[in-house]
Amino acid sequence: MRDILVLYYSANGATQALARLVARGVDSVEGCAARLRTVPRVSAVSEAVAPAIPDTGAPYVGLDDLRDCAGLILGSPVRFGNMAAPLKYFLDQTAGLWMAGALAGKPAGVFVSGGSQHGGQETTALSMMLPLFHHGMVLAGLPYTLAELHQTQGGGSPYGAGHVAGDLGERAVDGAEKALAIALGRRIAQLALRLAD
Repeated sequence: MRDILVLYYSANGATQALARLVARGVDSVEGCAARLRTVPRVSAVSEAVAPAIPDTGAPYVGLDDLRDCAGLILGSPVRFGNMAAPLKYFLDQTAGLWMAGALAGKPAGVFVSGGSQHGGQETTALSMMLPLFHHGMVLAGLPYTLAELHQTQGGGSPYGAGHVAGDLGERAVDGAEKALAIALGRRIAQLALRLAD
């Protein structure tokens, strides 16, 4: 069984909902299993410490989760056109994996959730890809052969799955966004199996 790491940060639950759909896509591929992980919030107070285990949701990620995965799907809320600081903070700690080439050749994809359709979803996806390129990962997006990519009135682009959550996170994941998230998980899992051969 090949583990595909679905790693995300979610402040209000929208990105987490998308992560669960991406994981469903991974789990639909025989021989692959999704490993859902998150990162703790970053605090401006240097003495603040997150609990070892979150109260709800996925467990916190460790460097071993990243090292041992067969593929990675990274998710973030939109923060002024960029990935959220907690996710970036975790990625900044992966220099040892980079030096060892531990992620080189593994497939990766990204997904995002933001308040509005034109609020920086695509630039956030691109910002998430940069460290993955530096790690030597093989990035894959979503092809236009997916009908939902033509039909979406919410999130999702060739760069990856997406969700328009509304300014207050009130908008649920719609049918096209759901299909694209599942498709992304399935695509990365299938690529992991092919690249392993």
